[in-house]
Amino acid sequence: MRQTPLVLVDGSSYLYRAFHALPPLTTSTGKPTGAVKGVLNMLLSLRRQYPDSPFAVVFDAKGPTFRDELFAEYKSHRPPMPDDLRGQIEPLHASVRALGLPLLCVDGVEADDVIGTLARQCAALGRDVVISTGDKDMAQLVCPHV
Repeated sequence: MRQTPLVLVDGSSYLYRAFHALPPLTTSTGKPTGAVKGVLNMLLSLRRQYPDSPFAVVFDAKGPTFRDELFAEYKSHRPPMPDDLRGQIEPLHASVRALGLPLLCVDGVEADDVIGTLARQCAALGRDVVISTGDKDMAQLVCPHV
């Protein structure tokens, strides 16, 4: 019997994608919720596509990464995270956990580094992996098991 693939979700990629794709949705008290709604809709859709697969949703951890230590100008050209997006991170993390999905945030590394490491480790063991992300750089991980 063939094992179902491990599904690794780039939660940080999903977060930005949902934030920029949806209109500015808010609660009755004005708290932004569009990114949370968008990410949850994408996760539920993915769960329907892979109902028997184990999942992990991976987010960037707060703070600098090892790349910041190696190169001071790393991502210095990027604008800061919008406040309306920053305020949705913790409610989104709580929602992902409420769905029963494992949530990973590893200090000092980005989500794509965690996903790449897990995908390579699984592939080396012969385990199939599906990576769900909008990050085109992740295409370098494609191999017979990924």
